[in-house]
Amino acid sequence: MKLGEALRIRSDNYKKITEFKTRAVASAQVQEGAKAPDDPQDLLEAIDRLSVETLVLVQRINRTNVATVLPSGQPLVDALAERDYLLAARAPFEAVADAASGLQQRYMKSEIRVVRTVDPVALRKKADEYSRRHRMLDVDIQQANWVTEMVE
Repeated sequence: MKLGEALRIRSDNYKKITEFKTRAVASAQVQEGAKAPDDPQDLLEAIDRLSVETLVLVQRINRTNVATVLPSGQPLVDALAERDYLLAARAPFEAVADAASGLQQRYMKSEIRVVRTVDPVALRKKADEYSRRHRMLDVDIQQANWVTEMVE
């Protein structure tokens, strides 16, 4: 199985677990004389089974991430951490640039004048650079996901 397929299965399992939990909670109590839409015990057993399956899958994914090296020579596990860093690092620069870019409306010269304390253009350039690096790295990661065989 390819790493990309394993990641898709993991995502599907997480969604199913959440759905089964919601259904089990909704069926945990019913009005006297009414029948529950689902058997909560069956759903809990399915959650338990899926959770164990997902645990084994995630362990294999992690071992594969550690063992895989991108064409650039960077370990996949490091590339994943860097991708998360780039995504998180961009957000503050965008937020501050947005805050500094707000239009200042004054109707009279006697109103308080608001001035920028940062250069929003420079901040957007920095945020754009983080975004560009994130996209480039994400392409390399996605490519590796679809060509890499899972480690046992």
